[in-house]
Amino acid sequence: MSCKSIAVNHPLLLKGFEVELFTGKPDGTVIGIASEAARALTGFVTEPDQRNLEYTTPPNASYDQQLILLVEPRLRLRNWLSDKGLTLLPGSTLSLGNSHQFERSNPDSSYHDIIELNYGTRVVTASVHINFGLDDMDLLFASCRLVRCEAALLLALSASSPFLDGEVCNAHSQRWKQFPLTPAQVPLFIDHENYINWMEAQLLVGSMYNERHLWTSVRPNGENRPYDINRLELRICDLVSDPKVLLAITAFLELRLLSLINNIEQYDPLLASKFSPTELAIMADINDQAAAQYSLEATLLNWRNGQAIVARDLINEVLEEMQPLAQIYGLINVLKPLQGILQDGNQSIRWLKDINQGFSISQILSKEIARMAQQDETLSTILS
Repeated sequence: MSCKSIAVNHPLLLKGFEVELFTGKPDGTVIGIASEAARALTGFVTEPDQRNLEYTTPPNASYDQQLILLVEPRLRLRNWLSDKGLTLLPGSTLSLGNSHQFERSNPDSSYHDIIELNYGTRVVTASVHINFGLDDMDLLFASCRLVRCEAALLLALSASSPFLDGEVCNAHSQRWKQFPLTPAQVPLFIDHENYINWMEAQLLVGSMYNERHLWTSVRPNGENRPYDINRLELRICDLVSDPKVLLAITAFLELRLLSLINNIEQYDPLLASKFSPTELAIMADINDQAAAQYSLEATLLNWRNGQAIVARDLINEVLEEMQPLAQIYGLINVLKPLQGILQDGNQSIRWLKDINQGFSISQILSKEIARMAQQDETLSTILS
């Protein structure tokens, strides 16, 4: 397909990130100081457990600007931590422990009471949520359907949690295996009204504590959910410690959304699949768990026809399909880090190779911590 044959009538989308991070020692030991960090640093907020904290980037369509917005708070946090002999940690789980104890960031929070009582340290993970601005309700829900059906591809690219409590797990994304998806079954929403009615019903029966308590791979988001929503939030990705890799994954996802916007009949699973919405939701959940187990080597079911395909092969097919669109939007260079992931493996795959070569988890983490620090030093030049 030539570039000229593609009708492009939509600019790049506004996008922003919610980044969760663990903090600790250069040997990979987690040290929780989220409450202190949130008091000292503008733009950081706590999670229920104080071993990780979060910052967000404001909405911006530019990938160059988002790189700056991702790096600036991270460098401020790193500098603040260095005075305490601490640093930023890679990975999405408590790789060296202790997952048997909950460390409250706010002992007085009744909501944190509920989290600790019902979920414990299953929620003590680090991840990155990617938000895209979409205020047309038909496009928003079609986008949520597409991303729900393809979320496993994003987890396969980002998996970075093969360790927990100093042990090697039987999963590439231990985070997604342990995180309490809530409610247990979430439908493929047909439209805004369907979403509102479903959400109100969940709140009524108590399967959700509040409107934020929808913990799934992708969800509509906004300031007054479920009524006033204006963005799609992808929640399935493990922490991606390299900002340029994160932007590459984001560009991959954005090109899928732009493909749908340009040709909704071809990309909305409600219109382009042989399966019912219920079957698609079940298939998506199966794929997500397969990706959590084996990431790029997972066997997935194609939402269009149900055929089995390895995640790495499907990602390559999608990238080839989107090349003309990527060229039009100037995203070819932004996507380049994905080739390294597909060739050498995501972070989990690389770490597990190191385990097989005889390295300890602490040695692997220490090496990655040093690499992250060197990378941040290099990236600091973009702020000067």
